[in-house]
Amino acid sequence: IVKVKFVFLHILNGLKQVYMAKNKLSRFADMATYENVFQYTFDTLQQEVFPLKGKWHTYFGNHHPIVLELGCGKGEYTVGLAKRYPEKNFIGIDIKGARMWKGATEALNDNLSNVAFIRTRIELIRYFFAEGEVSEIWITFPDPQMNKVNKRLVGTRFMQKYRSLLAPGGIIHLKTDSPFLYTYTKAMIAENNLTVHFDTDNLYGSGIEDPILNIRTFYEQQWLSRGLNIRYIQFECPAKESWKEPDIKIEPDDYRSFGRKGNSMA
Repeated sequence: IVKVKFVFLHILNGLKQVYMAKNKLSRFADMATYENVFQYTFDTLQQEVFPLKGKWHTYFGNHHPIVLELGCGKGEYTVGLAKRYPEKNFIGIDIKGARMWKGATEALNDNLSNVAFIRTRIELIRYFFAEGEVSEIWITFPDPQMNKVNKRLVGTRFMQKYRSLLAPGGIIHLKTDSPFLYTYTKAMIAENNLTVHFDTDNLYGSGIEDPILNIRTFYEQQWLSRGLNIRYIQFECPAKESWKEPDIKIEPDDYRSFGRKGNSMA
């Protein structure tokens, strides 16, 4: 009986993998036809200039402020913001096309003309936007990269990239479940004398009534259900000649969140 059960589970898992692969291919095929999705590889960007760099107003048909969501995943925040703020243009960026499909599809179905998505690595962001073309950047629940400072989306390496495309007074928003990343970000801000507009280590326990901050993604809902506090910082990313990494030892997170290695809470 045990052997039969094992074989059955093995077959079931195989069928699940086949279904997921076909579903992913189907979504990739959809994305290739979506007018609100742009997919560019590094090799392509080396050979040709992205046609909308410095000209995003021609795509949106207006000169409204441009807001980015980096690591947008399923695009829930990008679409949620776009619905609330039609006077701004929103662009979600991620390398995971199968996930991005959900937000891109919803935006098309809802006829949202102020939404676009770019499928690329965040390291390549400067290929897509001209200097000063972006007004705000949202970073929602990124991997804290506890062992790799150069991969932290709020690290000084990325701050230099953001600075090149942010307009004067450009704002960065960070929402995270990670105590490690929150502590690091505060230290990085202090080390570089950045202006903080808002900071809380318990967003939904702070009594703030803000429709932007109350947009909750699928994974965020799961973290909240596990009793995790959501942390939020809003700060400016000014023009600077140099950026300094904070010299600080931070206690690592004692869990792994959904979407990171293990896809579960340890």
